[in-house]
Amino acid sequence: MSKRKGTSVNENPNKRSRSVNESENAADSDQEDPILSNLQCGAEVVSDAGIVESITLKNFMCHSLLGPFTFGSNVNFVVGNNGSKCGKSAVLTALIVALGGNAQATNRGSSLRGFVKEGESSADVSITLRNKGRDAYKPEVYGSAIILDLRITRDGLRTYKLRSKSGQLISTKKEELVSILDNFNIQVNNPVSVLTQEMSKYFLHSKGEGDKYKFFMKATQLEQMREDFIYIKTTKNLTEDKVEQHSECLKDLKRKYLEKEDRYRSLASLDEMHTKLEELQKQMAWALNKVDEAEKKYKQVQEQLERITQQVQELQPKCAELKTESQKRNNLLKSSEVRVECTNRSIWWISDSRLQIQTELENLKHQISTLGQQIDQYQHAISRAKEEQGKMRSIEANRRNLQTMESSRSNRLRRFGEQMPALLNAIQESHRRGHFKHRPRGPLGYLISLKDPELALAVEVCLKGQLLAFTCDNYEDEKVLQGLMAKMFQGGRRPAIITSNFISQVHDTRKKAVSHPNYPSVLQALEIEDPVVANCLIDQKGIESILLIKNRTEARRVMQSKNPPANCIHAFSKDGDQIFTNRSYAAEQTRANYLSGDVEEEIRYIWCLSVFTEFFICFLLIQEDLSKTDQEVIKCKHHKKHYDEKRSAHLHNIQTLEGNLKSKEKEYEMSVAKAKEICLERVESRRSARSLDSEINRLKLKITSQKEQQGDREEIVRQYHEALESYKNMTQQMKNLNSFIKSLDSVMNQRLQAYAELRRFLSARCKYYFDSMLAQRGYSGSMIFDHKNETLSISVQPGQGNKADLSDMRLLSGGERSFSTVCFVLSLWAITEAPFRCLDEFDVYMDMVNRRISMDMMLKVAASQRYRQFIFLTPQNMSSLPESKIIRILRLKDPDRGQRNTQRSEDEDQ
Repeated sequence: MSKRKGTSVNENPNKRSRSVNESENAADSDQEDPILSNLQCGAEVVSDAGIVESITLKNFMCHSLLGPFTFGSNVNFVVGNNGSKCGKSAVLTALIVALGGNAQATNRGSSLRGFVKEGESSADVSITLRNKGRDAYKPEVYGSAIILDLRITRDGLRTYKLRSKSGQLISTKKEELVSILDNFNIQVNNPVSVLTQEMSKYFLHSKGEGDKYKFFMKATQLEQMREDFIYIKTTKNLTEDKVEQHSECLKDLKRKYLEKEDRYRSLASLDEMHTKLEELQKQMAWALNKVDEAEKKYKQVQEQLERITQQVQELQPKCAELKTESQKRNNLLKSSEVRVECTNRSIWWISDSRLQIQTELENLKHQISTLGQQIDQYQHAISRAKEEQGKMRSIEANRRNLQTMESSRSNRLRRFGEQMPALLNAIQESHRRGHFKHRPRGPLGYLISLKDPELALAVEVCLKGQLLAFTCDNYEDEKVLQGLMAKMFQGGRRPAIITSNFISQVHDTRKKAVSHPNYPSVLQALEIEDPVVANCLIDQKGIESILLIKNRTEARRVMQSKNPPANCIHAFSKDGDQIFTNRSYAAEQTRANYLSGDVEEEIRYIWCLSVFTEFFICFLLIQEDLSKTDQEVIKCKHHKKHYDEKRSAHLHNIQTLEGNLKSKEKEYEMSVAKAKEICLERVESRRSARSLDSEINRLKLKITSQKEQQGDREEIVRQYHEALESYKNMTQQMKNLNSFIKSLDSVMNQRLQAYAELRRFLSARCKYYFDSMLAQRGYSGSMIFDHKNETLSISVQPGQGNKADLSDMRLLSGGERSFSTVCFVLSLWAITEAPFRCLDEFDVYMDMVNRRISMDMMLKVAASQRYRQFIFLTPQNMSSLPESKIIRILRLKDPDRGQRNTQRSEDEDQ
């Protein structure tokens, strides 16, 4: 909601008084129509988003250049003679085609290429759509208007260019245009939004009751909903068929999976045979080694025996010497064994020391973790002490508030600050001396009172800083008031000053104010004696457009429903929560500080808070504990440092020992290797080499035979996993599809019930509005919907008569039938939404009386729907229409040979 300025406030009362006078004159006049008078004197309401601001045609149909045509925001009459090729129908055709409609929808051709002027390569249409208000589409990108440029080539191709208000190219995609049309709810194929002559003849003037029913279904989009249901049902049937097919496939997959699993399991026995074969081959190797070794040893023994026999005789003299040398070698061997034993003991000791050091290291880590937990506990205690200190500060603030509230027992003004009484006295004295042209008002919260005390917190949260603010009539008074505030609030925060012309009457907010049968607005909830104060709050906060709903849940239901209250910008609950149509905010404030009527209750509340001073004693105790905790923390830090140093020393020791251990392990490995060179580990077997060879050959033949039967091992494993994965995927798909079908059945039943309820509701509303429209002409009629047979029967009785005499519309005269058709269209207007309505030659077949009545009815509908645009194409002169800002007449001249068509518009400004 935009802020109102002082100048507009001064002008508004004059406009309102003039409207009242004109209305009174209209009531006294017998000739002036009250509906048209309402059009003349009503306040202007501008459509925000989706209406057509202008359209320009180039080389379109038979026109070289038409436009630009500038349309008004409410009622537009495009006037031109029939058959003169002035461009009246071309404007409507271009509008349909440019906004995504097909060529058949225009009833002017079967393809787009027919709209290109003869002899030209392309046709261009440029449409400007308004893009303002909360329903604007990407206002940060397009600005306040969207320019749609359409080009149709001779080949029938259609290209779009979407530009911003400044002319910058934003997009050339059809998807972006669809998003814009969806956002504005523009439906050019809907006959209620755009009703051409052919569509009117086919549906409205058709003799078939089924055609009228189709028109109703198409206009209310129920036909589209029904087609969607049919499509969903077809999809569901296809899905069920697919599930049946998948069930058969699942059986085949399971069979294949079980076959692959059997082959996969048979590989286990093959692995066992391979293992047994390897073991037999090892035994065979050692068995062969035994035979060779035995033969070699036998030969060696024979040779040695011969040599020894020969050498015994030769070495007899040296025998004594060898015995002596043998004794020496035995002694050396014993000393070597002692050294090996010492080395083994050293290795064992190093391993044991390493384990002890690792255990001690783990203990140190545990101690460090314990110390860290203690430090966290001490830090938590410090945080708690700081919180208690903050509570003590809050207690002191409550004491000061208690003193202020006790002093306000005798003077309510002190609630708004200790300096407020002195400031008001100074203002009064300055006004008495003539320093002010008009005495300033304030504080504003002091000058208002509540009708319902329960709404104090809600109103206080709504008005916020305005409660302490002052208002001045002019800037000279504002400077004087600022000087007084500077003296009173030295070094402190001063109240705000709002400067706006003072008016002795409260603003007329009936057009802009929210009206709800159960809940008041902020303006309605306040008692304000001074009109200046009321006008200030209306201008600054828009209190006439803010609802007060005590219950938060009810407030969200009202504001966030499909149809929130008109003119309501937001609402507040009694707890101060702020609720918008699409979001809500919880209040940070819990009690009313300025508007609460029970001072004693406030004093008791603040006194209760001050009882918490006992926490101050706890705070002192915690402070002492905190000091002790700090000392403990310091001590723990010293301990941690000591253990860190000790840990570093142990780590260094461990590294040294690990280095020694590695060297000893290398020595040990070398010793073991030398020992293995002397004696390798043997695989013992009691079977002969021939028996082992026979068993090995038998196993090889068996393994080869089984491989030929099963195939490649890797291929079997791969096929098994693929079959398993396919079976799992198909099972999950079946589960998902069955769940989808079940959910779809439930949703379809709910949607079909909602569809039937919506159809019944729209039918009832259409009947109601149709009867209301006919009653304005003094007609009576009936509208019978047969949803089962899809027929709509409309009967009309001209003038007052018995309902039994109702006759079918086809039996009426041309004018009466056209008037009844208009009533039918207007009743559909009342139950459908669109930013603009286009009607081509709505008054065809009407006489002057019915034409005037139909026009008055349409203007009355337009007057009640200022937020919507109406475009009427007619060959009538329309000179009898009154001058009004909401009515614009575009008169199209008959084209002269060799000259392009031009536009002449008439409105109140011209």
